[in-house]
Order: sequence, then structure tokens, then C-alpha cells
Amino acid sequence: MRLTLKLAVLLTASLLLSEVSAKVPRVGHPGSKQAKNLASKRPTTTAAQASGSFTGAGWSASAPQVSAPYENIWQELTNDEAAAVIAFLHNQTHLNLTAAADAGSWDNSIMRVGVVTPNKTDVLPFVDDTQRKPDRWARAAMWVGATTEPYVIEYQIGPLPISSDSVVTSLDWLTTKGTTYQRNYDADEDLTGEFMYNVSASVQDIVTDLLNGTASGSDDDDLDIWGIDPLWHPTPDTTVQWVTYWRIPSSIFDGETLMPQGLFFELNTTGRDPSGWSVIGWLYRDVYYNSTESFRAAWEAGKLEKSALNLEGPWIGSDYRGPTTKVGANSTMWGSEKAPPVMVPPSGEDGIRYKVDVDNKYVEWMDFSFYIAFRRDSGMRLFDIKYRGERIIYELGLEEALAHYAGNDPVQSGTAYLDTYYGFGPYAFELLAGYDCPTYATFLNSTFHAEEVSTTHPNSICLFENDQGYLIQRHSDDAYVASTKNIAFTVRSASTVGNYDYNFDYTFYLDGTIEIVVRASGYIQSAHYYGNDDYGYHIHSGLSGSMHDHVLTFKADIDILGTSNSFANHTIAPVTTTYPWSYGMERNTMKLFRSYIDNEDNSKLFWPQNAHSMFMVVNKDHLNEFGEPRGYRIMPSKGSGMHATIQNSSNLINSMNFATHALYVTKQKDTEPCASNANNDYDPANPVVDFSAFFNGESLDQEDLVVWFNLGMHHVPHTGDLPNTVFTTAQGSMQIMPHNYLLHDPSRDSRQTVRIDYNNSGVQAVHTFGADFSMGLINLTSVVPDFWAYRGDVDVRKFPYDPQHPYNDTESIV
Repeated sequence: MRLTLKLAVLLTASLLLSEVSAKVPRVGHPGSKQAKNLASKRPTTTAAQASGSFTGAGWSASAPQVSAPYENIWQELTNDEAAAVIAFLHNQTHLNLTAAADAGSWDNSIMRVGVVTPNKTDVLPFVDDTQRKPDRWARAAMWVGATTEPYVIEYQIGPLPISSDSVVTSLDWLTTKGTTYQRNYDADEDLTGEFMYNVSASVQDIVTDLLNGTASGSDDDDLDIWGIDPLWHPTPDTTVQWVTYWRIPSSIFDGETLMPQGLFFELNTTGRDPSGWSVIGWLYRDVYYNSTESFRAAWEAGKLEKSALNLEGPWIGSDYRGPTTKVGANSTMWGSEKAPPVMVPPSGEDGIRYKVDVDNKYVEWMDFSFYIAFRRDSGMRLFDIKYRGERIIYELGLEEALAHYAGNDPVQSGTAYLDTYYGFGPYAFELLAGYDCPTYATFLNSTFHAEEVSTTHPNSICLFENDQGYLIQRHSDDAYVASTKNIAFTVRSASTVGNYDYNFDYTFYLDGTIEIVVRASGYIQSAHYYGNDDYGYHIHSGLSGSMHDHVLTFKADIDILGTSNSFANHTIAPVTTTYPWSYGMERNTMKLFRSYIDNEDNSKLFWPQNAHSMFMVVNKDHLNEFGEPRGYRIMPSKGSGMHATIQNSSNLINSMNFATHALYVTKQKDTEPCASNANNDYDPANPVVDFSAFFNGESLDQEDLVVWFNLGMHHVPHTGDLPNTVFTTAQGSMQIMPHNYLLHDPSRDSRQTVRIDYNNSGVQAVHTFGADFSMGLINLTSVVPDFWAYRGDVDVRKFPYDPQHPYNDTESIV
């Protein structure tokens, strides 16, 4: 379900956002300083329009304002901060930097800058005890190409603001291998792409015959060439990659991943000198040819039977097609042209029931409060989540997203994406009001800084209240009926990473529960259908739905009444026992067994079969008045939790150790802030962060605990995934809920409750408990989406810094 196609990035007229945003399958692998983009344009605005109408405060509904109790110290770098950091780095002559707009693969340049998330041990004294605010630091990922062994490396810069006291220092302290240095085995991706197309041109007569298309690298090609990610290293000094042919759509629909053609070739691209590169072999219809000459000889001898081709047609488009009339799928979808039910906003600002500090991205709703931050790698995350004035979660957010494929061809078998490499931030495009979010939602912007350009996505985060469509509580008998509305508050963003759109929800409920939901839509990455029934279904003429796992890892730093917590396991198990009243006769029943996971060595966990165990973070030192430890439980909601099917990936090696179990518990450390690193993909055998190194036998008894949990899906695409996978089936969620935390159901404190007393004579009394009801006329025009208001993105060059002249040339992913 994950595509890396031609440079899927935000482009400027003279600038390619390469490594920071996307890999470039057209030329094989990440890091290219050049690439050819055949993408369709997203809606754009001119620079004048952007500068005239765009504000950094966001395009939002008028939510009541609130002042954050303290500034958002987790916020991403501002535009000015990013510009100052970049200028400071260019003044460090030993870095030998070239401006990103002018840099090639043999230059040193700045790939991206961002904020260093402050250490928790520095933050808590500030936010809880009003002590000194932590210093603010930036981090920068550097492309070092001016060497025969190119690499990427990260530094930290600060303290901010930049001054004579600011320095560039190592960021090695947040790694597990002791250095942020990562060897880049495909720094010359532009030359790799040229080499691929030269190889293809050498057999163009065969390609034309078998695939009915051309792949020469020209603008009028019918076919595209890209392949595995990450690259293979059969030996530490050898780089091998498999590539295959895909048909390029001629329409606006970027359904290239639905049109694999079934021809593959293998390359040795070791080193930086293309004269040393070579073709290793070809694969067609499950027959391997160990040279171009043997492949040609087989074709000339008439031994190559043609396979069914995947050709473009209406089937790849996501537009309305009209009634389906095929046998077995008849549908008139009666009434679909009529306006559906809609969510309508409360009446005016006085009706909005949440408050926002837009500048600090601080939110209050009912008994909850929290801060929103945004990262280039992982997108939106939340900090300092409080419930009824007490912190329950210090940090909550995505860590990594794995998409691991399988197949009997080398491209599917060799594909295992680590999506923070591409980043969820660069693709958190503007949300569509009335579809992604209600038109009455409050919208916030997000910004990331890559290749010395700051890009802002307006309206890329939305906040809204809505009715969940079912009650949170009800009961009735022959004297009364009582019900409470299930109103929840959602923070949402969506990122189109490659071919797939990921929707992220953090939803807050009246009973104190927080739900984390991940949904996926978009185009699948498919396989050519030939002898691969063990790896997926036959879903179109020459198409197989390539099976794969999605594992999305989240961090939940849970703090229950302080940072001294324990991880409890309460298990329901069958027993046979006797009782004083059973006359000595055994009875088959069940009991609750209580234990703790007290050591990191025992904290790699699976969700138990039949859901017979309850996992929770509790504080042993804070008991409720009945003697039970107060805590919060964590459990799957939609789906059943997730871990990777492949436990020892031949592709990812040491870079997927966060995906071997459903959840993990570790002791919080400032030096272990993330389960992965965006640069792991450069060298999966030697990752910057190896999650398995977090587990070293430390005590989990009344310590500061972090729970890492996985969401996702085992996806074997079927015909219902054409043209796009749908959110309804491709989703998973986790709930974090109070457990013996309060003395009653807190939703009883909501006035959205009614009790009707009745008897045989009818209704005797109606109790609404002082709640207001929406009354008066509703202007439905106010909730009709204005599709022409969609803006795209705003880019500001940082070196040289020119904040007065933003521009916009956003392109979507093919």
C-alpha cells in the first residue's frame, strides 16, 4: 500500500526537495539531487495570492481563545529560527556547505532542520515547578557528498536564538550505535536513474514487443522504472538493486502502482563510478536470465511468451462512474445524488465548547487539555495531556510506519518501507473542509524545514466536536429511560506518503478515554500476476494484490499521578475450585490474577488470545479509597493490535525491532526519545536507533514508564481495493482509558443527559439537568464546502532568507 514514485515532493521552480521528502523510485533510491517529475499539479496559488491571504495563525473557525498556561516548548522551529540556524551552519567553514538550491550529489548541503525535542527531565521542573525554561536547540541533517564514501549525519545547534554562544555539537547521544553517521550507498541516484534507462534502451526492441511501451528516460515514455527499497548489500561492500517496469498514467490519476508490467532486471551499483556498474540479470515470467545477452537470445529464439499487461483505463480512476451494471455487481445506488445528512455547527462562537491558543497550539475541551506539536518525520504529536488537572500522558505520537511486502518477484520481496524516511510532515497536505473534517472545524497550520526552504501546509490539522452516532450511556425500565449523548473531541491530520493516505485521529471522550486511530486509503502497490497466488489474490487482468504488513508504532509516555508508575497485568483465567458453601463439590469458574511486568527483559508483549488480560499503567503509591491502584488501561479498539508477520526481515535486518511484538514497556530515558530514526533506511543493518537496545534489564517497578504500541493491518488486497483502499476496512485503534482512576463514570458529569419518567398514563417528568438544546433555524449554506478555497502550500526560501516573497509550486505524488 506504500509507493515511492518519482520525486514525490514539494518542488520549487529551481529547487528539488530530495532526501527530506521522498525517495525517487524512478531512479532507484533516496537521496537524489536531481529527478524527473511527471506529477500532476495540486491546486496552487500564486505568490501574490499566498502572501496576500495566508497567515501563520491558521485558517480556522472562531473557537474561543484561551491563554496557554506556559508556552509550547515542543513547537517546531519558527521560520526565523530555521533561517538563523541555516545561516549559522553556512558560517561554519569546516562543514564546506553549498546552498541547497545549487547543490549536487557531490556537494555537502543541509537536508533538513528541525527542533530538538527538549528532554523530559528538563521540561517537568519548568512546567510543574516554574523553574528555568529548558534551552531550545535545533537539529540538522547534513548530506555529505564531497567524498568517495558519501554519508548523512546529524548535528544539534544551539542554544537558540542564535548568538555568539551558539555552537554546533554532536547529536550522537540520542543514538544506540553511538553515532548519527549513516553511509549513503546511493548518493548518485541521478546517475543510477540514467544507468537504468540506458540499460532499458539497450533492449528497447524487447521492451516494445513484450510491454508495448518505451522506457528511455524521455518525456514521452510510456513506462517508468523503479524498484526495491531499501537497497541490498550481499556483502558490506556491494550494493545490489532490483527494478521493474510500471506504466505511466496519462490521466490525472496517479495509479501507476496499479500497472506493474512483470519485467525485472538486477543491477550492481556499488561505488560512485558508473563505469563499474553492471547488469547482473533479468527476470521474466519467473525465469531468471544471468545476462542481457542470454535474455536477448531467449527473446530472439521466440521463447518469451507474452504476459497479460496492466493497461490504463477508467478502473484506475477514483471519480464517480455511474451505476454498476456488470453481472453480480448490479447497483443503481438510488438516492446518492441527494444531499446526505450533515453535521452542523453550534450557533456562533458561544456554542463552541472548546478553547484554543492558536499561537501555542494549546487546546482545552471539557476535562482535557493538551499541546500540539508537529515534526517533519512523524507529523502531529501531543504533549502534556491533562485530565481534570492531572497529567496522564506526557507525550503521545507516531514513531515509525513500516510497510513490509512479500512476493515471488524480487521487487515485492525486496520492498520494506520505513516511512519516517520520507516523513509524514512533508505530506500532511491541506485538509478538505466538509470531507476530511466538518466545515465548522477549527483548522491549524503545520510547517517543516527542508533543503533550506520552509513549507507551510495551511489547514493541515483540524479540531472538532461531533456526535459519535451512539450513546455513551443508556438504561431503561418500566418507569424511566435515561440516556447520555456520546460527544467526543477529535484532533486530526492526514498524510499522503507515497501512494497511500494515512488518517490520524486522537479522540477524547467524556469518560476520560483517549483513542488513537489510524486509517489508510489510496492506491495499493500491486504486483504483476504470474504464479504468485501464494502472495495475493488475482484482482485484475494482469494484476495481483501484493500482500504486506502495515505496522505503525506509537509512543505513549504515560504518567499517572507522577512519574513513578508500574505496569500491571490482570488476567482472567479459568479455575476449578471449591467454596465453603459448595459442600466440597468442585465448581468450574474463573478468577482474576494480578501481577506486574517488573523488568524490561519481560516487557515485550503480545495481546493475549481471547483478550483475557488487562494491561495498565498504575501508581502503586496512589490507591483509591477502596485500596485499588489508580491507573489507565491500554487496549486495542478497532483491530486487535499489530506486529509484523516477518520477525527477521531480510530487508530491514536490525531496523524493524520495534515491530516484532504488539507492545513494549521501557523505562523512560532522555537518551531514548524515539523508537526509530529517519536515517535508518540508508543502512538497515546498522541503524542509527536500534529499538532492541532499549531493553537492558532495568526495573519497571514504580519508574517513569513509556509504552510503545503498534497499530496497523495485515493487508492482502482484493478486488474491493480497486481503485483505492477504503478507510472502513483498513484501520486500527488503541484506547487509553481510566481504570480505577476515579470513583465513578465521569460522563455522569455531562449535562448532555436526559431522563424521562413515565408510567401507564404517559410521560410524568423530563429531566434535562440544565442542558441547552440547539434551537432556531439552521443555515445549511454555511456547511456547504467551498472547494475553490483550497490553497496548497506556501514556501519560503531560507538561504538567502526572503520572507517577503513566498512562492508556491506544490506537486503531488504520482
